[in-house]
Amino acid sequence: MSDENRPMSLDEAQDFLDTVADELPPAFFNGLNGGGVLVPDVVPSPHGPGLYTLGTYHNEPYGLGRYIRLNYGSFARVHGHRPLARQQDALRTLLRHELTHHIESLAGVRDLEVKDEQFLEEYARPGAQKKPKPKAQKDE
Repeated sequence: MSDENRPMSLDEAQDFLDTVADELPPAFFNGLNGGGVLVPDVVPSPHGPGLYTLGTYHNEPYGLGRYIRLNYGSFARVHGHRPLARQQDALRTLLRHELTHHIESLAGVRDLEVKDEQFLEEYARPGAQKKPKPKAQKDE
């Protein structure tokens, strides 16, 4: 594996996420009182073999509030073999995906949540899995 195709480190991922967050309008983060956290965890998805939970959006009115959790270990497992630029694109997409859940939650809609559920239903359908390779799952 060339150096370019190595998983970005946890620190590199955090630095890149900080850069991406700085590029976004501050209004996207309104009400995200718990912010975002990048954790080192590998989180297998309960929805099927070979699926990993890359990120989740949380809305806990009596707990930590609204926050985004990104699972670096899952991300590295799914995307770490790709060139650095592709990993960065995937990480940017993941953050924007979870922010979309946040914005939709503030607006009282569930469009992306429904889309994610449809993806999981399609994945679970017999014959839908072509190869047992890791697939990303983006939960609410």
